[in-house]
Amino acid sequence: MEELTTLYEAFSFLRTLKPEEKEALAAVVRRRELRRRQYILQDGDICKHYTFILKGCLKMYHIDPQGKDHTLLFGIEGDWIADLGSAHHREPSHCFIEAIESSVILQIAVPDLWQLWNRFHIFDRYFRVITEDAYSALQRRLVLSYSASGRERYEAFVRDFPHLPNRLPAMQIASYLGITPESLSRIKRELLHTPPKKR
Repeated sequence: MEELTTLYEAFSFLRTLKPEEKEALAAVVRRRELRRRQYILQDGDICKHYTFILKGCLKMYHIDPQGKDHTLLFGIEGDWIADLGSAHHREPSHCFIEAIESSVILQIAVPDLWQLWNRFHIFDRYFRVITEDAYSALQRRLVLSYSASGRERYEAFVRDFPHLPNRLPAMQIASYLGITPESLSRIKRELLHTPPKKR
């Protein structure tokens, strides 16, 4: 599978995978194509896979008892997405993972991933690093949600994810930022009429 090369390259910031590591990884990967609005996880299901995104965009979100959508994260090409709590504790998820665009993904079943971790140190190390990075990003986002204005949150979103604003509907960005779509529209208008800061 030619697309496996993209997956192998994801590990390259640590080192190049050895042939036996590539072989072990390829043996447990399953390729899937998703339609727009197709789910790979729904509320009440146990998260059974780690998902690597080859093409497209996915989002993970929660719906509260009042029916309000709270977007937790987006994933695009080169990202992994999973409900870690559900996957590791084998508990029903309270989240949905949905394709925002037609997407191509590679999935690894959680038991297979655990075996990779036990057999090859690089897989254990790699997933520990990306989990630590995700936790750090979550901490930054929580701080912003407690202390920053809607405009500051949007500016941070654009700065951290410059590739996303043009790919996502305003409603989904607003959900991620914890503001209304109307507030987001107002913020965008303000930024259009704000002169750039002098250096």
